Amino acid sequence: MLIIILILAVALTSFSCRSETGNYNNIRVPGKKELADMNRYLIQKDRERIENYIERRGLPMKESPSGLWYYIENEGYGTLLTDNDRVLMEYNCFLIDGTRCYSSQELGPKELIIGRSEMQPGLNQALRMLKPGGEGIFIMPPFLGFGLKGDGNRIPSRATIVYEIKIPDEK
Repeated sequence: MLIIILILAVALTSFSCRSETGNYNNIRVPGKKELADMNRYLIQKDRERIENYIERRGLPMKESPSGLWYYIENEGYGTLLTDNDRVLMEYNCFLIDGTRCYSSQELGPKELIIGRSEMQPGLNQALRMLKPGGEGIFIMPPFLGFGLKGDGNRIPSRATIVYEIKIPDEK
């Protein structure tokens, strides 16, 4: 009796798998135009969220040509940071909904080499807008942050990220 039940279970499993397997003819792959339209839609929705965030907080932010939003709170001194500069960064990193993801208070300041360290394109651009002693607020839409994957830890897929960054005085 046990053998008959086992044979029936195996047979049912294999038949149910067969009915789903190989039936990929009905899957429709979107074309380039549809993907471009969807991308434009998502970018517009991200932009609306960012503009609402800025308005709610009354921040005097500007947008760079790449789509990075920024407000330099303190200019700092000297020259702007450039490629190959080693920089120590104090920071708070939030999702646009206010959820704190990372901070230098929790993890310690982050040391990076501009243009060479593995970092999000938006963070690389943000650091190049600062001088030693400078600080600013930067909002990165998903395509300048962690993109479609997130960071695999605290930042989810397609997240808009807000960074508060301070470059400590080197004196």
